[in-house]
Amino acid sequence: MTEVVDADELLRRIRRGRDRAAEEERTWRERAASLTATDPDAAREASVRAGSYEAVLRVLDEIVDPGGTPVTAPGVKQVT
Repeated sequence: MTEVVDADELLRRIRRGRDRAAEEERTWRERAASLTATDPDAAREASVRAGSYEAVLRVLDEIVDPGGTPVTAPGVKQVT
């Protein structure tokens, strides 16, 4: 069964997904930073996962705010 949603609900869902992607990106970046000295392989994997969430975040941000400044987790350097 399909669910019909209006534009406001769709935008709310996209924003919720964007917020979740930002949170996950921050979590994985923190994990990568904490593992760098003790487990370089796990740190590398965590960094790749953070990059994946960053890509999702950028796409969702572009949908919500076309042409605007991309949203990223605090402390993350912008890649242009």
